[in-house]
This record gives sequence, structure tokens and C-alpha cells, in this order.
Amino acid sequence: MALKTIPLFKWSEPRIRTLHYTWFAFFITFLIWFAHAPLMPVLKNYFGLSPEQVKAILMLNVAITIPARILIGILVDKFGPRKSYSFLLAISGVLCLVFAAAQSFEWLAISRFLLGFVGAGFVIGIRLVSEWFPAREVGIAEGVYGGWGNFGAAVASMSMPVLALAFGGDDGWRYAIGSTGIIAIIYSVFFYRGVRDTPEGSTYFKPHKAGGLEVTSKGDFIFYALMNVPLYLALILLAWRLSPSGLNLLSANNTFIAYAVVAGLAVYQWVKIWHVNKHLFDKDHPAAPSYKFKQVAILNVAYMACFGSELAVVSMLPLFFMNTFAISPVYAGMTAGCFAVMNLFARPSGGLFSDAYGRRKILMICLIGQTLGYGIMSQMSGEWSLVVAVATVLATSIFVQGACGAVYSIVPLIQRRMTGQIAGMAGAYGNVGGVTFLTVLSFVSPQAFFVVLAGTSLVAFLGSLFLDEPKGHMVEKDEHGNVHLIAVE
Repeated sequence: MALKTIPLFKWSEPRIRTLHYTWFAFFITFLIWFAHAPLMPVLKNYFGLSPEQVKAILMLNVAITIPARILIGILVDKFGPRKSYSFLLAISGVLCLVFAAAQSFEWLAISRFLLGFVGAGFVIGIRLVSEWFPAREVGIAEGVYGGWGNFGAAVASMSMPVLALAFGGDDGWRYAIGSTGIIAIIYSVFFYRGVRDTPEGSTYFKPHKAGGLEVTSKGDFIFYALMNVPLYLALILLAWRLSPSGLNLLSANNTFIAYAVVAGLAVYQWVKIWHVNKHLFDKDHPAAPSYKFKQVAILNVAYMACFGSELAVVSMLPLFFMNTFAISPVYAGMTAGCFAVMNLFARPSGGLFSDAYGRRKILMICLIGQTLGYGIMSQMSGEWSLVVAVATVLATSIFVQGACGAVYSIVPLIQRRMTGQIAGMAGAYGNVGGVTFLTVLSFVSPQAFFVVLAGTSLVAFLGSLFLDEPKGHMVEKDEHGNVHLIAVE
């Protein structure tokens, strides 16, 4: 099959217009999510924050995103992307203004913790884009959505300090961050007015029961329940980092409460999973459109390896370059920032090649490529030329972003009515990877850290050997019981 592009700038086409509305919504969510990061030195001085408090705010920013992506996936499948994204943008804009108005560390911490919810917006667009593009184009469309939207984090890094200086005064940071919240609120109205859930005449398929993925066998039920465990272990890990054994920002009692809350969330999720799938244990349960949960599990691990490593690497590369090559913080930030910039074309390319040459094949190529890339990065030292080091990082990033694009070229083709939930679970695993890898980094050298990333990527590659290439049609039933066949190739 030849490469098939889409007319990205043909605004007159509803699907193209919807794609642009959607990636820009995602762009804004990432702009909000990471607006505080480049201003942390300013916030540290303004509030007199300790290094531990700074680390806590950065960690709290991603904590709630893990369960939020699961929840948002459920909500978007039930209520539709148009309402879900509009609501998320509006409420995130309000929370952003609350953060900008903060008067204490506690205020900063709580509002930033709640703002982690905005990181789940990515899930909504995956479902929306899949409704508007056929299987032969969904990879490139999802890649554009993810790659261009992700760039919001890079824009935040470049623009927030400039905006703060432009506003001037001690409170310049407040106006800079607050402006992103106002943009989100205004855009929520534009998005609601400009977007439809589906093309005219199409059916929006919803899960038969809300609260968890529907699986089609007892074995898949157990598999699904077990695959939820790492999500809550990551939250326990975050709580531990804030405990007296870690950053010492939570008392022993509050740490225990945090553990209890996470355990309660896990139990609640398992109860919902049972509620949705308990019919599988009836002797004569009705047949349901079948899919293999292993597809979801393999994609979860793959996204943990690619996007999870991206989150971790982007966080540590500036300091690594500065210490290894004795360059200035500004120069280190610019060179390391190239890793994230590759999202602009590498992620869409991963989707484009997946559409043309096989989704499983491209995912495998990208995963083995990032395995080799991280392996080579583990050998970087001050004896290397800086040019060679940057080139190695850029080459590795291409495979990492390409793998992200390949993962989400497959996600919409597993089961349409649950695309939001499947995307949410894969996205949550990406955050689990980020939390886990950064925790590993706190105990080992950067070289050993890159070895861990290479090993995880290799495991994901081996898992992809068992991934089934989407073929034929997926089966869906509408609310009237009519059967629909949706092409997946």
C-alpha cells in the first residue's frame, strides 16, 4: 500500500476542520498542564519554597492524571467528545486561574494536583478523531492530533517566561499562567460550537454498561483486573515519595490516608469491572461482539515504554547535558528540548507509515529502534562530541515518537464503542511509565537509567510480536440492536 496523506489545510472538509479543532484543544490542555514548569524558579523565590516543595508540586502535577485518564475514557464513551472536551477545557481554565491566584504553598499544591486532570484531555480527542476518519487514514490523523497537540508543552516552556517578563512586576507569573486559563475557557465555547461527535448520519456507539471495559471471556476478565494493578501501584509510589521516607512533605498519618485512598480507588474500580462483566460467569450469558484484551494489554506496555520514557527523558535531559558537557543551562535546555520538538513530525509519521505498511510492523520497528537508541544513549559521556550526542538523542526521539503514533493508529481499531476507555488505559500506562522511570532515576546514574529504558523498550518489542494486525471489520450494535460492521483496514 502506498503512503496516503490527508489534505491538512483543506478547511472546507468537515473532517479536516474537526481535526484542527481537536488538536488545538489538546494543545491548550498541554499548554495549561506544563505552564508552571518553566516558571518554577520564579515561584520558588516568590513563595520561598524549599527544593522538596518544588519537587512535590512537579510530582502532584502528574499524580491525578493516571486515574483521570481512566475516568475521562469512561465519560467520553458515554457522553461524547464534544461535551467532554468542552467541559474539560472550561473547568481546567478555572483551575488554572485558581493556581494563578495562589497565596501559599498549600494553595499551589492543591490546585496543581487538581490541574493534573487536564492531562487526561488527550483521551477525548482519540475517540473524536477515530469517528471522523476511516481506518486507512486514522493513523496519520491520530498522529497529527497527538504530535501537534503535544507541542503545547514545548510552547509553554518557551512562552511562559517571556510572557511573565512582558507583564512585568512580581506578579507577572500570575498573569502569564492566568492567560492560559482564559484561553482555555474561551476556546471551550468555540469547540462546543464548532464540533460534532460524528459525521452527519453516523452512529455514535456507546458501551452497554459504564464503569469499565467490557471483555468477552473469563480469562480476559482476570487479565483486565490484573492490568489495573500497576496504575494504583504508581499512585502508591507517588505517595511514598511524599512520605517521611521520601521528601517528608506528608506526615506518617497523612501518608497512611493517601495509601488508604488509593486502595479505595482500586477496590472501587474492581467492583465496577465486576459489575460490567459479571454476566461472563453466568452459564448462558449472551454472546457479545468479541475482541481480544491482549491487544489492549500489549498496547498499554508499548505506550508505557514510548510515551513513559519520553516524559522521563524530557524531564532529565537538560540537567544531564549541562553536567555531562559543561554547557550553560539555557543551551542545555535548548538542545534537550529537541527531543520533544520531534513530536511535530515523528508522531504523525508513525501513524502515516502504520496506515500504509502495517500497524504491527511499524510499531515493532519503532520499538526496536528506541531500544537501540536508548542503549547507545547509555554510553554517552563527556568524551563524546556534543553534536554526536544531540544527533543520537534526536534519532532516538524519532523512534520514540513514531512508536507513540503507531500505538494510537491501532487503539481506535479494537472496539469502537470503548475507544475512549482503551485510549485512557493506554494513556494511563504512559503516565505510569513516567512516574516509574523518574523514580528509578532518583536511585541510579543517568547511564543506568537509559539501560532501564532500553530494557523496557525491548520487553515492549517482544510483546508486540503477539499483537494481532487489525483485519476485516469490528462488530458493533446500536441502541436499537442493529448490527454494524466497521472496516479496520
